[in-house]
Amino acid sequence: MSTTETMRAVIITKPGGPEVLQVQTVARPVPVGDQVRVRVRAAGLNRADLAQRMGFYPAPAGVPADIPGLEFAGEVDAVGPLVSAWKPGQRVMGLVSGGAQADYLLAQEGMLVKIPENLDFVQAAAIPEVFMTAHDALFTQGGLQMGERVLIHAAGSGVGTAAIQLAHAAGATVYGTSRTPQKLERAKELGLEVGLSDQHFADEIKELTRGEGVQMVLDFVGASYMEQNLQALGTWGRLVFLATMGGTNAQVNLSLVMAKRIQIRGCTLRSRTLEEKLGVTRRFATHVVPLLASSQIVPIVEEVFPLHEIARAHQVMGENRNFGKLIVQLD
Repeated sequence: MSTTETMRAVIITKPGGPEVLQVQTVARPVPVGDQVRVRVRAAGLNRADLAQRMGFYPAPAGVPADIPGLEFAGEVDAVGPLVSAWKPGQRVMGLVSGGAQADYLLAQEGMLVKIPENLDFVQAAAIPEVFMTAHDALFTQGGLQMGERVLIHAAGSGVGTAAIQLAHAAGATVYGTSRTPQKLERAKELGLEVGLSDQHFADEIKELTRGEGVQMVLDFVGASYMEQNLQALGTWGRLVFLATMGGTNAQVNLSLVMAKRIQIRGCTLRSRTLEEKLGVTRRFATHVVPLLASSQIVPIVEEVFPLHEIARAHQVMGENRNFGKLIVQLD
């Protein structure tokens, strides 16, 4: 790693609140093998960044432990000797396991995706984490089919807004919950059919579907929604968990699971093998990027923060008021 070339990076100085974040000058990474160095122009902010800042979600081995950031958009700056797919100057976006909130990062060449020409860097930075996660959860993990009914919790979140658009584009009927009625109204512009109470959604689903339930539930809440999720699902229903904001330990009515033949699946991207992540990226590039390029689906950006306001960005996300994505701009 060169000592003469440096870059700015967000540094978690110690576990704690937003005040522990500092923008510091660090050494610029050098690509080797099949690595690509990307000049980051914008990076998305995710709840995983907040958890990492607080010491609850450490970066995996081989990833900068103190530089957060999972998604980015920018330009290819330099390539390792084994790279064949990319050349300097190309506009790319993608996912990494950490280190995206810096002027430069290293990514394996297969993890990069070309940015459609109709999108700028800020819009592109709002895409990878939420649309890759949503596409993988809905279709690869949950097997969502045209004409099915799906219930998406946290409808106003980044992944929620992406999942609503993808499910709607696939011909599914989309139900959603949110603690904020205004977010449900905004989500209807993206393809949400029916907004539901976050307290009594199972009863509402039963009434709306004449007791048949939904074929799939996409859940970010976890334990506190478990019983209602099982009640809302119909026969052969699939329940996919992406987060556990409402707790990790739940009592499960196994009789209901068996009677309905319900499948329960957990899903996260960061801890997967490189091979799995490459598969997620390829499927995203094949099935989702064309929809973005034709504006059939769109990234939802709530607010953009300059790099030096990273602590304020964390505060805003922690207050859970945003609809869609918060973006950090590094230009």
